[in-house]
Amino acid sequence: MAPYASSRGRRAAPSVVHRLDPRVKIVGTVAYMASCLLVRGPATCALAAACALAAIALARIPRRQLARQMRPLAVFVAVTALVNLLAADGGAVVASWGPWAIREGGVEAAAMYTVRFLLLLLGGAVLVLTTAPSALAAGLEDLLSPLERLGVPVGRAALVVSIALRFVPALARDAEAVVSAQTARGADFEGKGPLAYARACIPLAVPLFASALRRADALGRAIDARGYTGTGPRTRFRELRFHARRDGTAALLVAAYLVAFAALSL
Repeated sequence: MAPYASSRGRRAAPSVVHRLDPRVKIVGTVAYMASCLLVRGPATCALAAACALAAIALARIPRRQLARQMRPLAVFVAVTALVNLLAADGGAVVASWGPWAIREGGVEAAAMYTVRFLLLLLGGAVLVLTTAPSALAAGLEDLLSPLERLGVPVGRAALVVSIALRFVPALARDAEAVVSAQTARGADFEGKGPLAYARACIPLAVPLFASALRRADALGRAIDARGYTGTGPRTRFRELRFHARRDGTAALLVAAYLVAFAALSL
C-alpha cells in the first residue's frame, strides 16, 4: 500500500502543506477554526491572521484559486455583518434613518464577527485546497474510528462524505455544460435581477437532476460489481502514515499556536 503523503511514482505535491498527513491537517484546522470563534481583541486577531497567511504562503495557494473558493461565502459574511450592525446596541449613535440606528456597539460587533468568519473560512479553504477528497475521507474515518465501538457506522459515513466530495465538482461541470447549451439556444443569464435570474435557472434543474441520477445509478452499479457490503474491515490503495519529522513538526506548531492564543486571551 502506498502512503497518501508519498510522491513515489507520482508528481510531487506542490508544497509541504499538501504532503502533511490529512489527520494532522483536519485536527489542526478544527482547532484553528475553534480559536477563530474566540477572537476578541487585536492581539488574538493578529495572531490568527498571521497563522492563516503563513499557511496560505506555505501551501502556495494562488490568489485567484483562494478567491474563487471564498467568493460563494461572501454573501453569508455580508449578511451576518449587516445583522450585527443593525441588531447590536450599546454606545453612541453613529447614524440613523427612520426606525433604524447604527451604534458603536453594532459597528464593533459587525467588524469582529466579519473578521472571525473570514479567518474561519480561510482555514477551511486551506484544508480543502490542499487535501484530496479521498485523503480527507480517509482521515475522517481514522479519527472517528473509536466511535465504531459504540455502533456508529463510521466507515459508511466516510464513504458518503467521499462520494459527496467527488460529486460536487462533477455536478459543477455538468452545470457549466448545461448553461453553455442553454445559452447557445438563446437563454439569457446576464444582466438580470435576482428574481429574473432565478426564474431563468429553473430550466437547469431538470437536466442537472437527471445527470445526478445517472451518476448515482452508475456509482451504485460499480459498488455492487465490486462486492461492497459496508461491513467488515476495509483496505485502502494508499494507507495513511504519520511522518514524525514533518507531521510531528506541524502538530507542535499547532500546539504552540493554541498556547500563544490562550496566553493572549487571558
